[in-house]
Amino acid sequence: MSKEFDRKLSEWRQNFEEILHDYLRSVRWKPAVLDESFRYSLLLGGKRIRPVLMFACAGMLGGKAVDVAEFALALEMIHTYSLIHDDLPAMDNDDFRRGQPSNHKKFGEGQAILAGDALLNEAYAVCLEACKNGRTYLDAAIYLCRNAGAGGMIAGQAADLDWQGGDAFGKNESDFIIQNKTAKLIMAAAAVPAYVYGVDENIVALMKEFGKNLGFLFQITDDILDVEGDFQKLGKTPGKDAAEDKLSSVRVYGLQKTRELADYYAGLCMKVLDELPYESGILREFVLKVRGRQK
Repeated sequence: MSKEFDRKLSEWRQNFEEILHDYLRSVRWKPAVLDESFRYSLLLGGKRIRPVLMFACAGMLGGKAVDVAEFALALEMIHTYSLIHDDLPAMDNDDFRRGQPSNHKKFGEGQAILAGDALLNEAYAVCLEACKNGRTYLDAAIYLCRNAGAGGMIAGQAADLDWQGGDAFGKNESDFIIQNKTAKLIMAAAAVPAYVYGVDENIVALMKEFGKNLGFLFQITDDILDVEGDFQKLGKTPGKDAAEDKLSSVRVYGLQKTRELADYYAGLCMKVLDELPYESGILREFVLKVRGRQK
């Protein structure tokens, strides 16, 4: 990775943390346990992949992070709520997230569910506030919220649970899970700036395609790390996919083929970037970083 890429990544992460802390200073929920559980998972850290990607795409299109700040905040709230619910015993049943106790282990299952509910509803409120900026912001909000809902992330999670342990499922079902559960939010991160700036519909379509391929790359590398990773780097329990007989890429293709598939999707990302009439060096390095990640 180049020094410029590392500098921009650090800058965008710092921008997002400032946006997040400004927001948290503006709210205080009652009872106290709701406020604590709401903040707990938001402040556990993480890579902030989605808001940073949104800022990077805004920059490529000639804009600034501030132009999409509300959407970046809403997207991270949605992602965080999904992790809280995903860790619950009824879902993936994980006691750890980012190296710390999962929300339900710290506050109890009921409070964790409510913290997730609060994050989702606040995310929509933040999106609605952004819509005051005009029609293009409304279009961006609609796209983001639909990708998070029954036609996106929730559909992927439902399929992940429903097809768990099934012998009759394979590539088509695995692709459905990845595209919805993981890729749809990454597509939102990539395409929301294009909606905000009102660019040509062909550019919007290319940004969605880039986000889809990057989402597949991200989830496939996650499946590999579930086999090869360790707790200290992952911050969560490895080996969960095999233990729960999840329809992961490794289960469908085997480990070596899954590594090849990750390279394939990294290549698809680069091909889409070749079609964009913008300087895309930062996004190319972003793709390589996702492919080479170890956590």
